[in-house]
Amino acid sequence: MTDIFLLQGGIHPPQHKLQSSSQPLRTLPLPSQLILPLGQHVGALATPEVAVGDLVLKGQLIASANGTISASIHAPTSGRIRAIEQRPITHPSGMSGPCIVIDTDAQERWLDITEPVDYRQRSKADLLACIHQAGITGLGGSSFPTTVKLSTEASITTLIVNAAECEPYITADDCLLRYHSAQVVDGIDIVLHLLGYPHCLIAIEDNKPEAIAALRAALQNRTDIDVVVIPTKYPSGGEKQLVQILTGQEVPHGGIPADLGILCQNVGTLGAVADAILQGYPLISRITTVTGSYVGQPGNYRVLLGTPIEHLLTATETPLDNIERLIIGGPMMGFSLQNIQAPVIKSSNCVLVPDTQELPWPDPAQDCIRCGHCEQVCPAKLLPQQLYWFAKAHEFEKARQYNLMDCIECGACAWVCPSKIPLVQYYRFAKGRSQAKLVEKYRSDHARQRFEVREQRFLQAKVDKINRRQARITTAAHQQAEKTNHSQPLSSDKLPSVNPVLQLKQLKTAVALAQTKLKKATQALSDAESMQSLSRSKLATTVAALQAGLAQAEKQFQHQQQTMGLDPEREKSLKIAAVKAQAEVRQLQRTLDDVEESGRTASTEQLATAKTLAKVARKQLDIYLQGDHKT
Repeated sequence: MTDIFLLQGGIHPPQHKLQSSSQPLRTLPLPSQLILPLGQHVGALATPEVAVGDLVLKGQLIASANGTISASIHAPTSGRIRAIEQRPITHPSGMSGPCIVIDTDAQERWLDITEPVDYRQRSKADLLACIHQAGITGLGGSSFPTTVKLSTEASITTLIVNAAECEPYITADDCLLRYHSAQVVDGIDIVLHLLGYPHCLIAIEDNKPEAIAALRAALQNRTDIDVVVIPTKYPSGGEKQLVQILTGQEVPHGGIPADLGILCQNVGTLGAVADAILQGYPLISRITTVTGSYVGQPGNYRVLLGTPIEHLLTATETPLDNIERLIIGGPMMGFSLQNIQAPVIKSSNCVLVPDTQELPWPDPAQDCIRCGHCEQVCPAKLLPQQLYWFAKAHEFEKARQYNLMDCIECGACAWVCPSKIPLVQYYRFAKGRSQAKLVEKYRSDHARQRFEVREQRFLQAKVDKINRRQARITTAAHQQAEKTNHSQPLSSDKLPSVNPVLQLKQLKTAVALAQTKLKKATQALSDAESMQSLSRSKLATTVAALQAGLAQAEKQFQHQQQTMGLDPEREKSLKIAAVKAQAEVRQLQRTLDDVEESGRTASTEQLATAKTLAKVARKQLDIYLQGDHKT
């Protein structure tokens, strides 16, 4: 007999389970169209394997798992792919997502299925691959890929089968156990084989007597599996709470049950595992509870995945025009759905359509009166009031310090709150923002690390370049030393401190520049000497001509002065002109002397001016000597 430990906190809301559990399991009629979202699970979206217009068979793979934390999707029936597009999906946000749309052909043609092999003769890797390919996820509401849980490296000593189904209205697991308990036991045996046959505990609440009897009959007094009946209390079906009730141990903060050697599985998930291993069937349908005051035929239905909610409600005689609220899941942890075109997915365990008297709309929230009721019913032993204040003030880091992430969002605190504060919504908001900040911090840290690695790589490249250069310098120095002294090569400790290669390069550059300057200077000196020789020759010729002309003019002037009379004024002006010409000649002579002494070239303009003045003076003297002084 297994001991039971009391759950701290929790509540006892009205059950409302008889509405659906009193009816037999029924199969929903085939809809004309199925809408299969690519994200029916936790993790990456599945990748489509079909195209628009393709014909598909029942059980055919239409979207493959994208990595380990993902799940494949199979065609629930035969038909033709109508579209792969954005459609409304079953999500609290009411958003759309990528979906594969199938027009059913009502023929239910199955894909050829390979005949299964006894699972005891197959390896663990083969069994896990089969479960992964079948697209099985947690059917209790979490939709976590089952293969990831079963692939744990931890040593599992206890397998807990969760059949508690503690939330009001939902009876899908109860119905599965009453009608298919043998299938569930087969799934348990397969998982026990995978885990190395640990001890197994099946936890079920005491408000399911028919399911308890069916389970015990299917087990046939087996000693390795215990059926543990626990008191009806919400939320005793939570994974961590169930571990505490059955073992008395608490899952550590931030940990999972596998840290304690415990693994939990839902009964619906185990039934799907049995179908996949023993029958070769992928996960294409599930049992869904359809209940509420507005539902004409409440009960549990086997529903194909992808069935539109509208078709589900119509088939159960639910008047669509009178719907006030549509809830996916139970009243405690479920969410309102606005679009009835959204489909049933792997985690859709209940469709609840209550009226306002059965499940009234929440009253407007009032100020917190600090009554402490929320803390008393919290099954995770948190401080809901403090978390509420931190979430409202956007102090997400403080909320994390108060173990916000341990909140299972059961809604017990909001249920008992006299101020009608939607506490769970605040916690979900804080969790989302906190996770977003963590992701942002991770990306920032990752970018910083990438930058630091990049800088380190560049620095290392520079160091390697310097080392290679120094190695070349050392090699060149050794080679130079060997050339200069063949008998004793230069040792490394006597190498010059300067860079020989750089010094040689600088010397070559200096020699090239010096040679260029010398060449230019030589050319300039040659040009200067040529110009100096030419100018000196021209000046000497000009001065000699002028001196000869002046001497001839003076001689003639003296002769004519003796033979004829001259006008005194005219004579005076001519003498002044002659004096100026002589002054210019002396100036030119001095310039010539300067050129000879300093090697500088006389100005071309000065030479031209001197020539002009000399010519004018000579011409005036010639005119005078020719007799123009008489006019």
